[in-house]
Amino acid sequence: MIAGIHHAQITIPSGKEEKARAFYCGLLGLKDMDKPESLKGRGGFWIRLGNADLHIGTEEGVDRSQTKAHIAYEVNDMKYWKEHLEKHGINILPSIPIPGYDRFECRDPFGNRVEMIQAL
Repeated sequence: MIAGIHHAQITIPSGKEEKARAFYCGLLGLKDMDKPESLKGRGGFWIRLGNADLHIGTEEGVDRSQTKAHIAYEVNDMKYWKEHLEKHGINILPSIPIPGYDRFECRDPFGNRVEMIQAL
């Protein structure tokens, strides 16, 4: 039996951890967490999100702007997030409507798709 989601992973180019922290920890306000010593040499960093983690690893040769793969962040104030991200130069992209939800998408500085979703 699958009990839940432990973590999801996205990737960024090698050496771009501080730029990624500025977006994920600074702009989105997510909390950086300690990565196990045995994995620190591989680059990237980890973030704690409620009951699950987001692993931000490093990978070369990926065109992240061409994929539909993404993390959807559940939010309580869609208007705040649209305004906050736009104020910081993030281009808001419309999403295909889903009954019972308001949502939008954007891309992180590396092209990773980011979705904000709120139940109506």
